[in-house]
Amino acid sequence: MRKRRFDSTYLGIPPFESIGDRLGWVHRPMSGCEPFSRGSMLRSGLANAIEQTPTSSMIVTIDGPAGTGKSTVARRASEILGFQFLDTGAMYRTVAHLVLQSGRDPHNAQAAAETARSIDMSFDGLRCFARGEDVTQLIRSELVTESASIVAQHADVREALVNEQRRLAACRNIVCEGRDQGTVVFPDAECKFFLTADPAIRAERRMKELVEDGVTVDFETLRRQIEERDRRDAERPIAPLKPADDARIIDTGPLALEEVIEQIVEHVRTCKGKQG
Repeated sequence: MRKRRFDSTYLGIPPFESIGDRLGWVHRPMSGCEPFSRGSMLRSGLANAIEQTPTSSMIVTIDGPAGTGKSTVARRASEILGFQFLDTGAMYRTVAHLVLQSGRDPHNAQAAAETARSIDMSFDGLRCFARGEDVTQLIRSELVTESASIVAQHADVREALVNEQRRLAACRNIVCEGRDQGTVVFPDAECKFFLTADPAIRAERRMKELVEDGVTVDFETLRRQIEERDRRDAERPIAPLKPADDARIIDTGPLALEEVIEQIVEHVRTCKGKQG
C-alpha cells in the first residue's frame, strides 16, 4: 500500500480535526473509554491500557514547533503503545480562549494567570470542555492559536499548568506533546523526541489545509507567521523552545507519517523493555 506523505499533517486546522484525522491516520478512542475530569485531564489511549504503577510508568515527551505533526503523532503513538495522551497544547489554548472570552488582553499576565489557576477543564475522547462548555472547535481558531503563544510566555501561567501536567502524569504511562515537555516539565522522562521541519514545508502544509477549507491564503504570509512564532517561542525567557540534550531529533519533512510514528514507537518499546 502506498504511503501517504507527511506533508498534510496537522497544523491547527479549524475547527478541531487534523488532516491526519481526515485521512484516517488518527484512530479515535474506542467506545467505553473513560472520560477524564479535572482530577485527571487526560485523553484516553487504548481502552485496555496496562495497569500503571510507580515502578512501571513511563513518560514520553514529543516537543517541536508548530506544524511538525506533534499532535497527530503523539495521539497515534499513545494509542499504539496503550499509553494515555496528555494534550498540553489544549490547556494553553483553553486559557487563551477564556481570557479572550472575558474581554481581557492575553498580554495581561495577571488576567491570564488568574484564568490558569481557576480553570476547570475536562476531556472526553477528542473533545475538550472548559467550565461546562465544549470548546473543542473554539480553541482551534487562528486568534486563539496566536493568543496561546502569548499567554504561554507568562511565568505564572506556565507554573500553574506545569504543576497540573506533572500531577496528571504521576504514576501513569503518558505520551505528551508541547514545546517544553522534555526540557522543563519532565526533564527526567525516559524517552524524549523533538520533531522539526523547514518553515517552508510547514507553511505549505498549513496552506493546503486552509485551501481545503475554502480559505484564500498567501504562502509568504503563512511562512512569516510560522517563522515569527518560532522566534517568539525560542526567545522567550521562560521555557524556550529547544530540544532536550538527550532528545531524539526527527525531521518530519521528508518522512511519511507512518515512518515518524514507527521510529517513536520502536524506541519507546526498547526503553520499556530495558525498564522491565
